[in-house]
Amino acid sequence: MPPVAGSSGAQSTGAAPGRERRADARRNIAAILDAALLCLARDPDASIADIAQAAGVGRVTLYGHFKSRADLIDAVLARTLDQAHVVLDATDTAGEPRAALARLVASSWQIVDQFRSVLQAAQRELPAEHIRTRHDRVLGRIEAVISGGQRAGAFRADLPTRWLISISYSVMHAAAEDCAAGRLDSAAAAQVITATLLAAFTAPGQPVPVAMPAPSLDGAWAGDGSSVSDVPEEDLLAGFGGGDPGPPFPDEVAADVRRT
Repeated sequence: MPPVAGSSGAQSTGAAPGRERRADARRNIAAILDAALLCLARDPDASIADIAQAAGVGRVTLYGHFKSRADLIDAVLARTLDQAHVVLDATDTAGEPRAALARLVASSWQIVDQFRSVLQAAQRELPAEHIRTRHDRVLGRIEAVISGGQRAGAFRADLPTRWLISISYSVMHAAAEDCAAGRLDSAAAAQVITATLLAAFTAPGQPVPVAMPAPSLDGAWAGDGSSVSDVPEEDLLAGFGGGDPGPPFPDEVAADVRRT
């Protein structure tokens, strides 16, 4: 006997195409976001046509998921920041506050430097406050380090914590802009950022620590004037970031971005 309209047999027959359409949509969205990341890494002004072609979809399909270029860039930025927490979750922010700050800056710069073209594209398309809001989770990590440093007496408490967070955010993004313009060597940026923040965060009347702490054998703050370049790589990784947590994106995507 054939299934009656509205019976479970009819429903199961119609459900499969719906699941397939949803699976196709998820694949298209993933392909578009991957392609957008790669295109924007090469050129922050990459067009929708460029991104659609790289994704292997038509512009109509792309606009079916993202109504504007700004919406697409916002989605790429959000995805980048979400995946960035894979790196930041592996970063040790416990212990001596100034060393914790240096480790967090080093890990954060790894992400900002690798994907700074995405930030450039976002700054050209999205309101500044919206971009700042997208960074709330990242800034929460900075806030925790600053607050811990204030409680320990390592960081100044005479200025609002939110202001010190804003300084951190602004300095990191200024470094990205200067690297993009050729005014700052990206290899030195983490040390420059750390030096700037330590100078800003140190309480009045206290000596400003060295730009980047050299990790001692027991993991304590060395502060002896050593250069980070004097520290063996394995010791540096052990003291500042806990080793290589892996790329924040699938290997093939991260590798392509690094080559651009």
